[in-house]
Amino acid sequence: MRRRLSIALFLLGSAALVLAGCAGGGPGGLSSPRGATRYERLLATPPPQLLPVPVEGVGAAKLVDTWGDGREGGRGHQGIDIFARRGTPVRSTTEGVITAKALRGLGGRIVDITGPGGYRHYYAHLEDWAAQKEGDWVAPGEVIGYVGDSGNAAWKGTHLHYCIYTPAGEAIDPYPYLTGKPGRR
Repeated sequence: MRRRLSIALFLLGSAALVLAGCAGGGPGGLSSPRGATRYERLLATPPPQLLPVPVEGVGAAKLVDTWGDGREGGRGHQGIDIFARRGTPVRSTTEGVITAKALRGLGGRIVDITGPGGYRHYYAHLEDWAAQKEGDWVAPGEVIGYVGDSGNAAWKGTHLHYCIYTPAGEAIDPYPYLTGKPGRR
């Protein structure tokens, strides 16, 4: 009994130390000597107004604004579809933290990255993921996955569905940020 109590107290104390080390540190306890954590600095950084196209080899001139196009069930398309060959690398448009890497219904294989200003960048219909895990920090241009047709995209052909969400969770059209041209609103 005494040995079990000692083990329990040791584990409880270890957990408390780990949690104390992560307090305020955001994902991965990314702290800095200046007091603000790397994650806190990311959230305080204004979001970029111009972003690179996340699909390798696809230029902004090839993009079509599919924001708001009709979808089954009467819903509107919240994002942009970027068509490319299966397996084409998908790169992060910003630095940030991977907040989700999962299989999700309509989106299939997805990666969700929280970037500057707390804006979330959502990449869907991936064929496969790159090696990062949830909580990992990514750099702009880092490969995070590969174009595919997972989720509900099989009928449409291989492409990346890309969307940006405000910190409040509102979807916004990424087309103007990828092309520098006004999008449909």
